[in-house]
Amino acid sequence: MLLGTVWRESVPRPLLSGHLRATGTALLAICVPVIFAAFLAAHGNPSRLNAVVDPRIQAAMSPFPVLLNWLPDLGTLGLVAPMTLVLATAFAATRRWSGAVLTVVAVPGAIGLTEYVLKPDVGGILGQPFPSGHATSSFALATVFAVLLSASPRHRLPGTLRLLLVLMALLLATAVAAAMVAINAHTFTDIVAGAAVGTGVVLACALALDLVTSRAHRRHQPGRPAGPDPEEGARAAGEIQSDYASGIFP
Repeated sequence: MLLGTVWRESVPRPLLSGHLRATGTALLAICVPVIFAAFLAAHGNPSRLNAVVDPRIQAAMSPFPVLLNWLPDLGTLGLVAPMTLVLATAFAATRRWSGAVLTVVAVPGAIGLTEYVLKPDVGGILGQPFPSGHATSSFALATVFAVLLSASPRHRLPGTLRLLLVLMALLLATAVAAAMVAINAHTFTDIVAGAAVGTGVVLACALALDLVTSRAHRRHQPGRPAGPDPEEGARAAGEIQSDYASGIFP
């Protein structure tokens, strides 16, 4: 009994388990074509899509000058860095070490990909700052926050509350990105591509970390038979039932 208990506690809990892994994989598969589609739509001076959508965003947000003054600041390095540290600390506080690694790797990685690869190479072709760094950082943080809540112990927060907090984080990220269009710093295609980069990099890193930690755990279990771990599978099934029972998913 003691050995079985120790084994169950030592099994690393994935960042994205069960149906969340399938959802994350599907979203990741969507992000790449979204970036490519945004690049194609950005062609033209101005592009037809931006010419239609940008004025609508500007008209919708112009009545709120106070928001336009502080929302863009949320995507700057001065605030992104401490928010990244807070999320990493939250993972560490719950002993989700792979989540802490995810935060300190994925968020800077997404920003670096945008600022040092895509903007110079792809944005240079378009002659504009494509994709948006503010949208990248905002959606990267929001996605990490969503992963944090999905990986948190089930008894601490009800499913409905977790879903509400994730939606609020995504809404705030959307507002930050839209504000960049409203102040004429970016176009609609810039922020769409930035959102896809931020989301995609975090999901890719989460899936990769789950794979690495799972294989490392199996490698350090001498005498364990090959194949899927029955304990891990049973726990994943229990988590799915918990999510549905709590109402976070229909």
